[in-house]
Amino acid sequence: MLFKKKQDTSIDMSNLPRHIGIIMDGNGRWAKKRGLPRSMGHKAGAEALKKIVTEANKMGIEYITVYAFSTENWKRPKEEVDYLMNLLMDYLINAEKTLAGENVRIRAIGSRKELSEEMCRQIEKTENLTKDRDGIVMNIALNYGGREELVHSARRLCRMVKNGELNPDDITDSDIEDGLYTVNQPDVDLLIRTSGEQRLSNFMLWQVSYAEMVFVKKAWPDFKPRDLCECIRIFQGRGRRFGAI
Repeated sequence: MLFKKKQDTSIDMSNLPRHIGIIMDGNGRWAKKRGLPRSMGHKAGAEALKKIVTEANKMGIEYITVYAFSTENWKRPKEEVDYLMNLLMDYLINAEKTLAGENVRIRAIGSRKELSEEMCRQIEKTENLTKDRDGIVMNIALNYGGREELVHSARRLCRMVKNGELNPDDITDSDIEDGLYTVNQPDVDLLIRTSGEQRLSNFMLWQVSYAEMVFVKKAWPDFKPRDLCECIRIFQGRGRRFGAI
């Protein structure tokens, strides 16, 4: 384990982010740089993910959300989409083995309308298999889009108003949050994006409103547990005022 509490004294263990969001960017570019097919970049990215989730759990992080497949990723070549879906399926199927003993609870967030029946069944199986674990909650953002999530919540509120369950003038932030895929979870405290890009790309638009953002030049497959520690150190060095003085 690269993170060791006794050695990394600059990390305040009483001031860890509760929820970390990660935009895992750069798999394709990582592979291209090495003369490999893009699929090998995604495979290397999956290996990196296992290490980061395991490390975050050992550190005491409560929630981690990773951007695995966006609603826009369907625009990619069919061969790459198929590979990604198979990779995600394998990850879900082997979650018990690859995260054995890590006490990780797995959830998939996003729309399931475009997903195959097989994928939907496996998501439910994996979620049920890990639902009683009390370690880190790992949200896999699969067929996820921040705008789509807000539309999903708005439709729920419209149905409630139509059914006479809610007065439009009484709608609050909490009512909107109750319709998000991350209901009952805290907002993102720390958002990490790899590969040097500095944009949200439709990721958790509501939940990152007050998140501290750290952009890392490394491609995702090269992101190590020590890099996660450095991102947390940066987070702890910032003053979070939430609009106050």
